[in-house]
Amino acid sequence: MNLPNTLSLLRIVLSPFFLFLFLSDNPGYVFLSFIVYTAAALTDWYDGWYARKYGFKTRWGQFLDPLADKILTSSAFVGFYLLNNKDPRFFGDSEIIPIGILIAIIIFRDIVLTAARSVQEIRGKEFRTSLVSKTKTFAQMTFIFLIIGSLSLASLFQNMSLSAFLISYLHSIINYYLLLLITILTVASGAAYIFESKP
Repeated sequence: MNLPNTLSLLRIVLSPFFLFLFLSDNPGYVFLSFIVYTAAALTDWYDGWYARKYGFKTRWGQFLDPLADKILTSSAFVGFYLLNNKDPRFFGDSEIIPIGILIAIIIFRDIVLTAARSVQEIRGKEFRTSLVSKTKTFAQMTFIFLIIGSLSLASLFQNMSLSAFLISYLHSIINYYLLLLITILTVASGAAYIFESKP
């Protein structure tokens, strides 16, 4: 087991640990969840850099690395869904499409298509990441860090103006429409993948 694959497995292990901390009612645990998620996300960058620099590109790694990434991001979206169930004010109160449906679409697309693509790459077929897929990934990661970071700081600095400001954002319709936009990008990137994979 080389270092990049070990780091990929570490991301998978950290995902439920992050989720437990994130959903805790303990402000310290919630802030710790942000640190855990950030550390896990950094391993994604590092193992990719390490594998490219030292030539540790393996078939197992081609499958495990993107799958670990999607498990980590999916754990965040599951956390958002459960948090919304606990506090319906999360994501505002003007849903066009229910939160659960949006998050289910994101998770289903990311895990299923990433697994399918990894299998194809193991078989020797190379794919270029489309612009819409890169945009989707950037938007997802920015959104996740925005939510986790806002909630963590709000929990840490309770009864302060900063906390009130961050909570008002989390409870705003802006938060919902950002999630809706990310869902649209996710669907579009899935359609792009299917189009590109046709012979």
